[in-house]
Amino acid sequence: MQDQKEVVIIGAGVVGLCTAFYCAQRGLKVTVVDRAPRQRDGCSFGNAGMIVPSHFIPLAAPGMITLGLKWMLNPESPFYIQPRFSAGLMKWGLAFCRAATPSRVNHAAPVLRDFSLLSRQCYEQLPLDLGLVKKGLLMLCKESHTLEEEAQTAKKAQALGIPAQVLTAKETAALDPDVTMDVIGSVFFPLDCHLSPARLMQMLEQALDRAGVERLYDCSVERWESRSRGQHSQITALHTTQGRLQADEFVVAAGIWSEGLAKQLRLNLPMQAGKGYSLTLSKPRQLPQLCSICTEARLAVTPMDGALRVGGTMELAGIDTGVNPGRVRGIVRSFPQYFPDFQETDFEGIEPWSGLRPVPPDGVPYLGRTSRWSNLILATGHAMMGLSLAPGTGKIVADLITGEKPAVDLTLFSPDRF
Repeated sequence: MQDQKEVVIIGAGVVGLCTAFYCAQRGLKVTVVDRAPRQRDGCSFGNAGMIVPSHFIPLAAPGMITLGLKWMLNPESPFYIQPRFSAGLMKWGLAFCRAATPSRVNHAAPVLRDFSLLSRQCYEQLPLDLGLVKKGLLMLCKESHTLEEEAQTAKKAQALGIPAQVLTAKETAALDPDVTMDVIGSVFFPLDCHLSPARLMQMLEQALDRAGVERLYDCSVERWESRSRGQHSQITALHTTQGRLQADEFVVAAGIWSEGLAKQLRLNLPMQAGKGYSLTLSKPRQLPQLCSICTEARLAVTPMDGALRVGGTMELAGIDTGVNPGRVRGIVRSFPQYFPDFQETDFEGIEPWSGLRPVPPDGVPYLGRTSRWSNLILATGHAMMGLSLAPGTGKIVADLITGEKPAVDLTLFSPDRF
């Protein structure tokens, strides 16, 4: 029977755990495997914790190429490519250029809006104590041309039914009076939310334990087992370092490591590891009530259970979690420019976190079934939007497995598009 299907999910990050949660809710027998140990600190833990319907423009957008070229030679800039020869990086860059067109962005925006709003709704409905803060997000601007650009984005948001408001510096300060900001204005997105990623992961893990979902850590994939069946091939089992796992359905939600797993199945999922960094002040001088993005510096600032997390940067340096001091300096030097009561010395002694975000060249996730394998679903490549889109992704995957129609058109996210 359908409700007795067995599902194996590769990846115990926020996307994998949300997928396991929704599958377990449908009565499916779920096993989650992950290459990392149980105590881990990947992208699902150190990120900015934002749920952002405001982010309906994909990463591959007009203007990003020029901006990236401007930044890439500065190791402290928001975007940096480590000098190296990589055929994969070159192919990724060419595909990025092809995707960064106005027509493609216009096509993607309403789909990403639907996806983000679905995921936000899922967060509101999750029966878990997440500490979700629904106070909105501020796009903070120090320069007039940046505020004008953000105001144009606000108009596009309003046209898509996403509320947005352009604020003066005085109006911005009135909206979050507990913190001093040095900006000329902002754009306020009231639907955006934030939470603590670590708390979210803890709540999901506890919920999966209650549902009887098996989770195997320190468990690496060795090979796939498959057979031909009609016009499609079918995966029959997954061989891991902890044994052979049989299932009716397989889900790849392994972040940046999904590309290698897909290659074993003769699938092409080009991605680059976009390394991000964060620093968390446990006793900040001031604590804002809203999350914000420092627009010019591309910094994300989020209050989390009395602490304050500051994160950002996009560094393409391969699969390498090492900390680049120049990237951290860029964050530390930029933050006080927006929040002048803070000092660079406030960050002394704080261990920086780094994580690898899986970034497809067109800036949108791989989500859905593939034509090559009848019982395989991809749920990966969310770039900086992993936490924001995780429950929506999990619900969509559960819909696909149980034969229900997803609430979002998945054509844009096809795993076969490259």
